[in-house]
Amino acid sequence: MKLSAEGRTVLITGGSQGLGLATARAFAQAGADVAIVARRAEPLEAARADLASVASGKILTVVCDVAIASDVERAFTEVTTAFGRVDVLVNNAGKSQASQFEGISDEIWQADLDLKLFAAIRMTRLAWPGMKARRWGRVINVLNTYAKAPSAGTAPTSVTRAAGLALTKVLSAEGAPHNILVNALLVGVIESEQTHRRHASAAPEVSFDTYAADIGKRIPLGRIGKAEEFAATALFLGSDGAGYLSGTAINVDGGSCPVW
Repeated sequence: MKLSAEGRTVLITGGSQGLGLATARAFAQAGADVAIVARRAEPLEAARADLASVASGKILTVVCDVAIASDVERAFTEVTTAFGRVDVLVNNAGKSQASQFEGISDEIWQADLDLKLFAAIRMTRLAWPGMKARRWGRVINVLNTYAKAPSAGTAPTSVTRAAGLALTKVLSAEGAPHNILVNALLVGVIESEQTHRRHASAAPEVSFDTYAADIGKRIPLGRIGKAEEFAATALFLGSDGAGYLSGTAINVDGGSCPVW
């Protein structure tokens, strides 16, 4: 099934690299106008060139730290000034921060909540009225499988992501009468810049392929995922083809999460 996003406008946070960029590329190839926001200008410029090579619609990049409320408001205004509206919002910004509970300070907790939870709350709150008025909207919250199946040493990420899961369910119920569909994608081990950083830190003495193959042995599908596979799922959720899908959390993890 070939999915089209022609005539749609898409805003993706954390869109300059990794899963965010792959998702932006999928929507751009499907014909959408795509805006990506991220903290650093240089990766954004590289992403713009990447997307321009495959896009038939418009591409916009905005420097924004989504952990800062005023930055979120400014970025959203820039996007809606350029595109007129936001039809699909992908709340993707975040990083995996996990350690033992005793060592997590209030400052670390707050920073994690600001980046992953409050950023999604604030950006969605800005997009929501327009989606209601047009009676069409898609919100995709990118979380990870710790939201469903946390384990020791996974805070604060697991706790913040679990809150994002609850937010998804609340929004799906409130958005349903207005044809605003809200879903979550829960990431497992997927190749990205973050995966390569973990390799460099944990096992620099072996090649990335060897490192990835070893991790893959612990995944039911026998391999780590590809960013393009994640992006294809996001594109589906942002399309008319997913018109009866809301309030769900899809594990994009090769079958590794023990919770449905």
